[in-house]
Amino acid sequence: MGSAGWSRRRFVGALAGGSAAAALPACDNAPPPSAPTTPESSPSGQARRPSGPRPLYLGTYTSVEGGGKGIGLATYDAAAGAITGTGTITGVGDPSYLAIHPDRRTLYAVNEREDGAVTAVRLSDRKVLGSRSTGGAAPCHLSVHPGGRWLLSANYGAGSVAVHPIDSSGALGERTDLVRHSSPAPGPGQDGPHAHQIFTSPDGRHVLAVDLGTDTVYTYRLDEKAGTLAEVSQARTRPGAGPRHLTFHPGGRYAYLANEVDNTVAVCSYDPASGRVTVGEAQSTGTGSGTSYPAQLLVTANGRYAYLANRGPNSLTRYAIEADGARLKLLDTVPVDGDFPRQIAFSPEGTLLFAANQKSGTVTVFHVDETNGALRRAGEPFPSPVAVCALPL
Repeated sequence: MGSAGWSRRRFVGALAGGSAAAALPACDNAPPPSAPTTPESSPSGQARRPSGPRPLYLGTYTSVEGGGKGIGLATYDAAAGAITGTGTITGVGDPSYLAIHPDRRTLYAVNEREDGAVTAVRLSDRKVLGSRSTGGAAPCHLSVHPGGRWLLSANYGAGSVAVHPIDSSGALGERTDLVRHSSPAPGPGQDGPHAHQIFTSPDGRHVLAVDLGTDTVYTYRLDEKAGTLAEVSQARTRPGAGPRHLTFHPGGRYAYLANEVDNTVAVCSYDPASGRVTVGEAQSTGTGSGTSYPAQLLVTANGRYAYLANRGPNSLTRYAIEADGARLKLLDTVPVDGDFPRQIAFSPEGTLLFAANQKSGTVTVFHVDETNGALRRAGEPFPSPVAVCALPL
């Protein structure tokens, strides 16, 4: 392991603790899933009722006991929520987080290892197009810039963020930038910076990076010709909060921050002109006094409800969003029926919520009620080894 911080991450986030039996074949002979007909991103708010199986990609760790063999392949029924395993894309090491290109032709994965990398996979024939170094240890998050020409990644172990060019085939070029979060100083109990997320703001003007180690959300401008990042501002949480994941309200002026270390969430304001983020007061996760390890927030496309994955108590917290995004009102929590929900995702229509449960090696699917945001489980959890990411298309 490259650092004490990464060792803690592997303990909290990577070890399987008794994985479920693998449901995906070790090799893939099934035809590729058909391309999605609706846009991937936030739910539409007006549910459509697609027919036929839809593609689902599953991230895992390949270097831990009971882990997967690569990127898991599955399909799901968009009405019932049932998942069917179809195979594995092998040759991709520790693909713990996944992202899709805007044209839906290429899948990208981090390789969360000491010698961190990112890998591109062409979906038409599932050919691995190659990997590129991220310049740091343990990349744990990546996203594609909306223009489709740049891949952004966050190195947790090194506390840095990287940029790679994407060519017309979807393959990755050599890294064009690497920025380490050298200031401010690490927060209480942290040994250094730990970049946990990087993505583009909804208006497309800025790139935001969340760093757990420095208790800071960084705002950058991306030079879309050179592929370089220029820092614009820093937004600091209260010391020791350990920010992990930021999700925007569809209105674009507010966002919601999950703080892993102090078990809180915070409403943040965002100024599109300057890119400045302002972090509000810490709020409850609804999980009591124990360690809840909040992981990720989702917001419905109509802007009415937010959901938080809590890995400690294995639950999902539901919030009502009020005042055009400026307030979160805690409503309830529901059990996730799995162990350690590492990541959650909506189906493109927003009618289903997928929870990847790392330690139980399962993916739980919930129906999302359009009128009140209530969650109702859709059948039994699907076994998938060390499930750390579910990407439904």
